[in-house]
Formats: sequence, structure tokens, C-alpha cells
Amino acid sequence: MFSLFPIVPPLQLHPLLKKIQFTNSAGEDVSFHEMRHRVAHYDIHNIVKFPAGFRLLIKIGEFSSESAHDQGLVLNEEMIEWPIAFKKTPQSLCSQRCGPGFRKMPQEGRAVCCYICVICPERDISNHTDAEQCIPCADHEYTNMERNRCLPKLVTFLAFEDALGMALACVALCFSVLTAAVLWVFVKHRDTPIVKANNRTLSYILLITLLLCFLCSLLFLGRPNTATCLLQQITFGLVFTVAVSTVLAKTITVILAFKVTKPGRTIRQLLVSGASNFIIPICSLIQVALCVIWLGISPPFIELDAHSEPDHIILVCNKGSVTAFYCVLGYLGSLALASFTVAFLARNLPDTFNEAKFLTFSMLVFCSVWVTFLPVYHSTKGKVMVAVEIFSILASSAGLLGCIFLPKYYIILIKPDKNSLKALKNQCSSRGS
Repeated sequence: MFSLFPIVPPLQLHPLLKKIQFTNSAGEDVSFHEMRHRVAHYDIHNIVKFPAGFRLLIKIGEFSSESAHDQGLVLNEEMIEWPIAFKKTPQSLCSQRCGPGFRKMPQEGRAVCCYICVICPERDISNHTDAEQCIPCADHEYTNMERNRCLPKLVTFLAFEDALGMALACVALCFSVLTAAVLWVFVKHRDTPIVKANNRTLSYILLITLLLCFLCSLLFLGRPNTATCLLQQITFGLVFTVAVSTVLAKTITVILAFKVTKPGRTIRQLLVSGASNFIIPICSLIQVALCVIWLGISPPFIELDAHSEPDHIILVCNKGSVTAFYCVLGYLGSLALASFTVAFLARNLPDTFNEAKFLTFSMLVFCSVWVTFLPVYHSTKGKVMVAVEIFSILASSAGLLGCIFLPKYYIILIKPDKNSLKALKNQCSSRGS
């Protein structure tokens, strides 16, 4: 059904017509002034212009309202004749729709349909068009690149199969083999002057302890469990305490060996009785007590780190009591500082095969590694944090091994003529003259 007549804009309706009320042929009350009933029925027409200036109204749909909650709109878009400039049905929007992965942000001072599309934050998504708010993903999930889906995170840890884990494991094993080789050479040449100097028993203890230091770094690799979390820090604290206290005992042995050349029975008795050897059990028992307190207060445990990497959950060992951990580390640092101080004071003593200089340099390397370790350790997370701790263990152990034993290893294997009684007598006679 269509009609052909000029269209009068609503603003031109005569004031008298606004007061007209009548009943149409369908029996409905009609008023131009107001709608008295909730029921409404409208025909929707499309205006089609012709070259002669006529306009044609073509019915393209209708709207009916039976009640406030039951409304119906019927529209036939195929019958609509749009001007040539329009390629498709225009949208009554101020802004383009926001697709999945974005949310609407209203523009202040403009209409409600005017907004800008903002991409969801890193851990949030939106999975429908024109989302008002983004939805956060769970801790065990992460967002895809489009920010419209939550994907499950993969559980990971510093494994032996990883490139970084494999490299650290190979370094630890290589240093372990080297330490075992040095120990074998020292045992084989145990009766030579250079091995006897400065208490060979302490040298054996230090080499065995360094071997355990290199091997304990392997506890930090692989999938963490309750046993490895407990053994990591406890083993680390104890073996390094034994190593540093052994260095302290060797330094005191150098001082006693120099003092014994002067009158005094007390110093001689201390050297003969091996009093310096008691330093190791005393220092180690103090560290054992700290570790027992640590295990009693708050022992290490397995922790799921879901925030260090966006698409992985990292299995790590939580230290438990941070205070206990730093007490163990602080006690170890105080021992290292004491060893460095004593070795530095004894570095120029005129003793045969005096290793105080090597002990001083070894403790300087040891302290430098662990002073550097603390800020780097706190600035990293996840697997990198574990790798930093392993590297510090390997570097400090290698410093002790290289600075103390490699010079002696060189003399035993490369310069055996210096490691004999004849060379020792020549050295003493030249010093005397």
C-alpha cells in the first residue's frame, strides 16, 4: 500500500489540529496531542523521490506495542531505497563498534553513543562486541594475542633439558671432575713438600667440600619437590660453611707455622695438636643450629609462581622464613670476611710455600661473587632467579678451587723440580744468605 502526496513536516501542523480526537474505522481512539493508551501501532514508510519533484511513501515495515514488555518491530530492508551515496544501511552510531579484545570508553561531554575503543590490559579479555568492561583471566590462565580468550598456562621449571639448565649442569659436572682430579693428584703426591705445607688434611677436606659445592648446584635443577626444596638451601649453607671455615683454619695454620719459629711452647703445642682443625666443627655446628631453627620455624616449600611469566606457571622453591635464610647467609658472609681479613694480614709472612696470598685472593673472589649476588638475585624472578643462585655457587666454588689449588697443581705436574727437598734446601739457603 502506498500513497502519493506532498509531505508536511510535523512542525507545520496547525495548533487546532493538535487538539483533535476521534475514533478511526478500527475502533481505536486517536489523538494528535497525546497518546492516551499504551497500545500503539505505527506504519514505517520509506520516502522515494522522483525527478519530477514527487515523493512516494512506500510501507517497508511496522511497529506495534501491545504492552511495555511486548513490543514488535517488522522491517523489510530489501524494500528500502537508499540514495546513491549509501552503499549499505547506515548505522546510527557516533563511533565504530568495539570488537572482541576491546572495551568501550565513553568520551566526556559527548553523547552516550560516542566512545573510543581501548584494548584490554595484559591479563584481561573481552569476548563480545561493545564490551563495557574487560574480564580478568584466572591465575592459571593467560590471554591470547587478540585478548579475546583465556588459555591455560603451562607448568615449567629450570629443567636439565633446557638450554640454560643443560649449560649450568655441564659446568657443574666439569668442575666436579676437575676437583676430583686435583684431589687425586694431591693424594698421590701427599709426601711432597708442597702438599705437606699448610696441613694436607685441611687440603683434602677443602677439596672434598668443594666437590660437594659443585654437586649441590644440581639440586636446584629439575622439577622441585619437598625433598629437594629442603636440601637445596640446607646443603648449600652447610657445605659452604665447611669450605670457608677450612680456609680460615688453613690461614691460621700459616700463622702458627710462622710463630713456631720463635720461642714459646704454647704456639708449638697448638700447631702440633692441630688446634686449627677444631675451627671447622665449631663453625659448622653453629650453622647446623641456624639450619635447625630455620626448619623448625618455617622450612622451604614448593611454590607456584604464576606472575613472573605471562604464559607459564613456574615451579620454584620458596625460602620459607626469609629471616632465617638471611641469618644463614649472613653467618656465612661473616666467616668469609673473617677468613679474608686473617689471610690478608698473613699474606707477607716469610714461610716456605706460604699460601696466604692465594687464600687472600680466593676469599676476595668469594666475597665479590656473593656481594654481587644479592642485588642481582632480588631483581630477577622465576627460572632466572634460580639460575643466578646456581651461577653464584659455581663461581664462588671455582674461585676457591682456582686461587688455592691450581698454583700447587701447576708445580706438582709441570714444575716437579720445585717440589723436592733439594729445591726446598736451596730456597732456605738462599733466604738465609
